[in-house]
Amino acid sequence: MEEHIVSILDVTPVTHNVKRFTVEKPAGYRFIPGQATEVAVNRPGWEKERRPFTFTALNSWDHLEFTIKIYPERQGVTNQLGMLQAGDSLLIHDVWGAIQYRGEGTFIAGGAGVTPFIAIFRQLQADGQVGGNKLIFSNKAKADIILEDEFREILGPNFINTLTEEARAGYDNHRIDEVYLRARIKDFQQPFYICGPDAMVADLKGTLEKLGGETIVVEL
Repeated sequence: MEEHIVSILDVTPVTHNVKRFTVEKPAGYRFIPGQATEVAVNRPGWEKERRPFTFTALNSWDHLEFTIKIYPERQGVTNQLGMLQAGDSLLIHDVWGAIQYRGEGTFIAGGAGVTPFIAIFRQLQADGQVGGNKLIFSNKAKADIILEDEFREILGPNFINTLTEEARAGYDNHRIDEVYLRARIKDFQQPFYICGPDAMVADLKGTLEKLGGETIVVEL
């Protein structure tokens, strides 16, 4: 299995519990926007604790980037990641993942599940191909929205936020279910991209299939 030791160049907060890790890019290392790799902390006792994280950089950049939600209460890998600083290092492995762009459609994300879509939308913007793509993003509260300003810049009114535990002007306040999808989507004969908690992905995939969705891209 491919393995690279990469130094962390920078760690920046994105939200109250999400951090951006800018890291070295191995020579010749490439991925398709939406894909991921397994990451481990290069510290004694943690080298074999690999977890999947999505690239949020573009191939044209001279570094890699990961945008990662930190869960200190779990005392696991993300807690360790949350303690790292520039100069520390990570272990990264082979590139993998089924989520990639297959044409203009609607992207549906729950929380940190938006990360595969970050690189996809950045690449579409770089290529001038954002078109009518839409992102429906579900979070508990406004403070949880990852890269809100950037998504608004890229997508404008096609960036739709729904908050499940906070009512706020300018934001929907509804769980993404069949009722919500019928209200927000008129054409179900378009590609759909779903990423989020496993239960959410399974539920929405079934709902979209029921509503006539044929091209539904999820992580296998």
